[in-house]
Amino acid sequence: MKIDFNKDNGLVPVVIQDNRTLQVLMLGYMNEEAFEKTQAEGIVTFFSRSKNRLWTKGEESGNFLTVKSIDIDCDQDTILIKAVPKNVVCHTGSFSCFGEKNTKGFLYELEEKISQRIDTKAEDSYTYSLYQRGINKMAQKVGEEAVELVIEAKDNNDDLFKNEAADLLYHFLILLKAKGFSMEEIEEILKSRNK
Repeated sequence: MKIDFNKDNGLVPVVIQDNRTLQVLMLGYMNEEAFEKTQAEGIVTFFSRSKNRLWTKGEESGNFLTVKSIDIDCDQDTILIKAVPKNVVCHTGSFSCFGEKNTKGFLYELEEKISQRIDTKAEDSYTYSLYQRGINKMAQKVGEEAVELVIEAKDNNDDLFKNEAADLLYHFLILLKAKGFSMEEIEEILKSRNK
């Protein structure tokens, strides 16, 4: 990965994207030292033009950006980093410097919440109580929700149909977690079939 840091006084623009939803979170700048620190630590560090120093995103707020991948554009003068934000990204309190969270990534957020409830053994959670009942009960629940969706598909009540579809997706995510798989892995299979 060779970046041309000579084009703009030693700085290159860096676009930060949410690794799961691909929503653009912010734009910053890196010099070579910031880039090397980011690679070494796996946490995004910029060169702050206003502070005239290295600045690790989240160093004051705790809202770090954990690096998942780094790509360089075709001219080798712009960096794209896919990261997992710890919390909100913008100093205004907004999820992104370009606005609020994109709803298209909500399924990943839900998947994370399901995983968290199971991993922390949240006793007051329906998700965890279903998980505790074992793989057979979780698979049975997915089957029940699928049948209910089919029944609603034959009727003309759009609200009931959409609610059953939501129930099916929710229980499917619980089953995925129990089997040790992620939605991203299923997406990869679908993507590989797309010809």
